[in-house]
Amino acid sequence: MTLCTSTLAKWTVNERRFLHQYPELSGEEYQTAAYIRKWLQEWQIELMPCEPPSVVGFLRGTDGSKTIALRADIDALPVNEEGLKSYLSKNPGVAHVCGHDGHTAILLATAKWLSENRGEVRPNVLFLFQSSEEMLPSGAEALVRQGVMDNVDAVFGLHLWQPLEKGKIGISTGAMMASSDDLRIVITGHGGHGSMPHETIDPIYVASQVIAAVQGVVSRRVNPIEPAVISICRMESGTTYNIIPNQAILYGTIRAQSEKTRRLLATELKQTIEALCSAWGAIGEVIVDWGTPPVVNDKGMSEYVAGVVTEHFGTEALSYVEPVMGGEDFSYYLEKKPGSFVFIGMGGEKSSFPHHHPRFDIDEDVIPTGVELFIQLVKHFD
Repeated sequence: MTLCTSTLAKWTVNERRFLHQYPELSGEEYQTAAYIRKWLQEWQIELMPCEPPSVVGFLRGTDGSKTIALRADIDALPVNEEGLKSYLSKNPGVAHVCGHDGHTAILLATAKWLSENRGEVRPNVLFLFQSSEEMLPSGAEALVRQGVMDNVDAVFGLHLWQPLEKGKIGISTGAMMASSDDLRIVITGHGGHGSMPHETIDPIYVASQVIAAVQGVVSRRVNPIEPAVISICRMESGTTYNIIPNQAILYGTIRAQSEKTRRLLATELKQTIEALCSAWGAIGEVIVDWGTPPVVNDKGMSEYVAGVVTEHFGTEALSYVEPVMGGEDFSYYLEKKPGSFVFIGMGGEKSSFPHHHPRFDIDEDVIPTGVELFIQLVKHFD
């Protein structure tokens, strides 16, 4: 039986469109949080103490011996939205171009249904409306640090996912998403005139070799069966066309799907780059700004999700997906408690632009799938 009725589905889409028009950046989601609290209070769901702007609701189950946590991220991105839809962002330079408005609406709809059908809810349910997924400091890490997860038995989250075919529900029984750490490489040399490079220590030339060497760290220091990515995405150096500068700075991202590989990359980068720079008389400094750990699903909880998906959506809906190198701070919950992160596929004509693109939009046809999945995960949890 479908629990997300057409009435509830329509309500959820309307809520999503409202939230879409009033996006807020990470750490600034105070109006969004107030809106969420209003609904939770109306449904008599207890508000738990946590640092704002995150919101945590608690619904006591009829049995109450176990607690299941459901999470939605509520922040938006610093992007100017493009397009002609009637519900475009009203906040210039800020937009929900990743899908978090959909996640929030889905969790609100789940809370609404569960609060109206309390007699069918055996476990306690914790609703995590989490701030700051897109930017550090992580809102998930903060909630874990505050003890929100201490009495939780399992945690589940979902992401409306454009790369996955519409109609599919994607799961993984292990690593699903990568760690995400920021990299800065500061190369200090000795500048001078471009016509006399022999009298300088050229940091741009050294940087060009560093960029090549970085890829050698991945190909020659990491086990080939371990996914790893280092991408240099920005370089700053110099002020004009004929002066060799004193310094060059490279910026990049480091990704891995295991904590062991994540730490290995940082160690090898430091050793390789410092030695290479020294060989040319320059000083190389490697700074890793640690971000989010890899998302590693619990095998048992993912199998539980697979069973629910098969029973309620059919075997054709279930898709065991390959891990992706994108990052997600849902990883902090999974470090604390067993759980599973799930992709709701929406790739197709209605959602043809990738996440974070100015014209990205959700295919609202799949929103009821997210609501139904969350409700069924709660109802079947034992």
